[in-house]
Amino acid sequence: MNQQLGFPYRSFRRQIIGVDCRVPTRRNLHAPYVHFDNAASTPALQPVVEQMADRLEWYSGVHRGTGHKSWQSSRAYDESHRVIGHFVGADLDRDTIILTKNTTEAINKLAYRFPWNPDDLVISTEMEHHSNDLPWRFRTRVQYVPVDENGHLEIAALRSMLRSAYPHARLLAVCGASNVTGHINDIHYLASLAHEYGALILVDAAQLVPHVPMDMKSHHDPGHIDFLAFSGHKIYAPFGCGALIGPREFFQRGNPDHTGGGTVSLVNQEQILWADLPDREEAGSPNVVGALMLADTLGYLQKLGINRMATYEDALTDYALSALATVPGLTIYGSQPRVGVISFNLAALAHSQLGNILCHEGGFGVRTGCFCAQAYVRKLLGIGSNLSLSDWASIDPAYWPGMVRISLAAYNTREEIDALVVLLQQITQNPGYYKRMYPISSNQQEFFPRQLKSTVGYV
Repeated sequence: MNQQLGFPYRSFRRQIIGVDCRVPTRRNLHAPYVHFDNAASTPALQPVVEQMADRLEWYSGVHRGTGHKSWQSSRAYDESHRVIGHFVGADLDRDTIILTKNTTEAINKLAYRFPWNPDDLVISTEMEHHSNDLPWRFRTRVQYVPVDENGHLEIAALRSMLRSAYPHARLLAVCGASNVTGHINDIHYLASLAHEYGALILVDAAQLVPHVPMDMKSHHDPGHIDFLAFSGHKIYAPFGCGALIGPREFFQRGNPDHTGGGTVSLVNQEQILWADLPDREEAGSPNVVGALMLADTLGYLQKLGINRMATYEDALTDYALSALATVPGLTIYGSQPRVGVISFNLAALAHSQLGNILCHEGGFGVRTGCFCAQAYVRKLLGIGSNLSLSDWASIDPAYWPGMVRISLAAYNTREEIDALVVLLQQITQNPGYYKRMYPISSNQQEFFPRQLKSTVGYV
């Protein structure tokens, strides 16, 4: 069947670059590569890459060039901001769309640009990626909303923290969807709660925008999202472009975090007149190709139907959860509602060992570890914070606690999930064999199959 739930997923799959790639396995076979690491980065789309090849014929340095190619590139680059903002429901009159390398840079920019006072604080959560935790620590005080045993935010605790910290809680910084459990936060409810206590909200939407239709809502709506950050490389757009979206009036105050070429209108040795937005926040020669790739990709997905993609991914995630539940000794972390991010462990095998087995036995691309969310993963694993960093440093990193993560996208299929489950069931039937076949390499602190001779082949 070419369509499921109204989404032509097989047709979409054919647009994915590298979907038919074959990789070596331990048994001297070449298996179809199954990319289950979409939460880290998605592959690119062939139609968009082909369109980019045409655009590159007109590529030139943007802004202030008088040549026709510069004029064309400048116009396309400026238009990319509008397309990106429109995709997430930004108010194009009141919001500015600032292009960055990725979500991490976007959050760091906001942390720098925020006008902190000595008694201010950010309320973050225990489920955040390090990129939505560490930047705040170097700018102001941070408090963390706890999560329950399923990894969900404790909303009552959040309300209490906002009430107790009023009026010093300036910002609630929260992920739209977790990169560990896939759990989806009700960001508009959280926004209304933050606004009730005089705080603004930043949503780290790196895992949300690729999977769920996004609407920042009107500035007059209590559920309006004040700041939004996301990355193109997680939504089929390579070349390193992300976005930070927020109120124009906010970024018109103060100095930009990076200064230099392109950020000023007038300057002398005593004074600076900053350029208009977003130029003042995009120092130096911008990543024109990345911006165009992101805008073209979002436009392509919008025509395809992001709602239909989301419905298909929801069904695929449900199917994966049901299929994985049949594997003896497998523990799945988190619960619904979630995007297609599923983290698990298998009894008797270390997470990094299992990840390498899945790679070298079946050609599966997964991710292992703590996924840049160490506090959250340890909380879900029931590991307390009694060990110091020096204690952890004395342990071989291959044995640090963690999980195996698969992350799905709209081109993945049930057949790929079935193949993963078959291999997991085979592993559970004889875990001792796989333990022996995948010893740890003391030099590389990694589990490798015994026959591995190089990174590209086996004997």
